[in-house]
Amino acid sequence: MQTQAASHQTKQGVFFATAAYSMWGVAPLYFKTVGHVPAMEILSHRIFWSFGLVLLLLIVLKKMALVRAALKQPKQLALLGFATLLIANNWFLFIWATTNDHVLDASLGYFINPLLNIAIGMLVFAERLRPMQWLAVGMACAGVLVQLVTYGSIPWVAVGLAASFATYGALRKKLPFDSLTGLWLEVTLLLPVMLFYFVFFADSSASNLLLNSWQLNALLAAAGVVTTLPLLCFTAATQRLRYSTLGFFQYIGPSIMFLLAIFVFHEPLQIERLFTFLIIWSALALYSYDALRTHKRLKAQRAS
Repeated sequence: MQTQAASHQTKQGVFFATAAYSMWGVAPLYFKTVGHVPAMEILSHRIFWSFGLVLLLLIVLKKMALVRAALKQPKQLALLGFATLLIANNWFLFIWATTNDHVLDASLGYFINPLLNIAIGMLVFAERLRPMQWLAVGMACAGVLVQLVTYGSIPWVAVGLAASFATYGALRKKLPFDSLTGLWLEVTLLLPVMLFYFVFFADSSASNLLLNSWQLNALLAAAGVVTTLPLLCFTAATQRLRYSTLGFFQYIGPSIMFLLAIFVFHEPLQIERLFTFLIIWSALALYSYDALRTHKRLKAQRAS
């Protein structure tokens, strides 16, 4: 019975992980649509509309008791506050990269991310790495070094996105809050800061909602959905799968971003950058092969 329950939980984790990374993969299409709005203002809208949407879901699903219980755990809330800073940084950096024609950099960051998850799984969750996993992580480091040598600088957008999101995911996995409660607490912590910015500093042509077209306001309000749905799926997946296992699904998002960058947004792909991608892809292929081989071996052992 316990094995059957674990299998059901794993299947749920697979569904949530696939859904999350697919939605993140097509997210640049949304942010390009509102690309004339400053990145910080878009981030503000993500917070405003996510706050209202998630609060409504908590009320409808009768989960406000979980929020009240969470508020009585100051130590856990402090950790959540740190996780909130990480995800806010990740959101802003991704918006900026997308609206400033750096979707390829964002794609590279999220290709690096699963390999970084493997390292975090070892360091934080005491997950033991197999030799091929070690090699895959080493190849990812080599890919970043190639970028450093060929361009003379570290790919900060890619590294920043990978590091902030991998660390955020590790923290959220250690916290006891369910995905909906945790997300609402995160946007609630960010809400005062974003309100202060929006009232006193936002001065773009789109900052006054009363002067915007209803189409633009609808797009800005959709930021809540774009933010909430994939993050809920992701946190649900982290609670059902081993953290290093998530690396297998994270190919989906950056693969979609890479294709969008090349064929839809027409970003240039220099040979040096392509070489970096090839190293990272090889590392991911190696990790995938090792994961599938291990899965088949364990399945055979259980069947015998």
